[in-house]
Amino acid sequence: MSPFFCYPNSTKYGRVVPKSKIYEYSKASTRLKDLFIEQVDKITWAYKLAPETINVRATKSVPEIQIFEIRLKSQTLHQDILRAIDKAIPFPLIFELVYGDKRKVVATYKRPNEADKTKWVISDHLEVPWQSAPAERASLPTALDLKALYEKLLAPLLPMEIATEAPMQARIDRLEEIKAQRREVERIEAKLQKEKQFKKKVVINRELREAKQKLADIVSEN
Repeated sequence: MSPFFCYPNSTKYGRVVPKSKIYEYSKASTRLKDLFIEQVDKITWAYKLAPETINVRATKSVPEIQIFEIRLKSQTLHQDILRAIDKAIPFPLIFELVYGDKRKVVATYKRPNEADKTKWVISDHLEVPWQSAPAERASLPTALDLKALYEKLLAPLLPMEIATEAPMQARIDRLEEIKAQRREVERIEAKLQKEKQFKKKVVINRELREAKQKLADIVSEN
């Protein structure tokens, strides 16, 4: 399924979001402000998916879904920029990044913090490769509520190795487990490259085989 959706005219919002507002609500550091200046051209609040715009009922965890278009100065966008916007806007967000004639979709699985309802839990951002415009756009999925719709909008961003029938939280947890184990494999590989002693290399090689097998086991679980 295409990660690009055709949003109804009733959901159009079309308001430019000042970077200063993001700085204010995310308590941006000087470094983060510099990243915004260097990498972001314009942020537009493009669409608002809410009960009054698409006639789909809200839930406690997903009262609305916002679609943000971010025009970039290059194809590079630091993840801290997206995290800052996600922290500043108290709703689930879907980002469409635009650079020249290319677009990509990026989003995190964002949900309220059970321990502190004023805060949000933000996973690693999911994304697809850049595509040349005009990208194929799918019809907005049908859903009984905004939580179900939100999960259907995120689904095309998940890799094929993640089982599609599992609940979204379980799928995100498994994806993060796979990423963590891949980082562990990379760490051991780097350690092996640096080691000069043969006996130590043998030990590290065994550790690497075990780490790779664990990664294969995690990926194969469906």
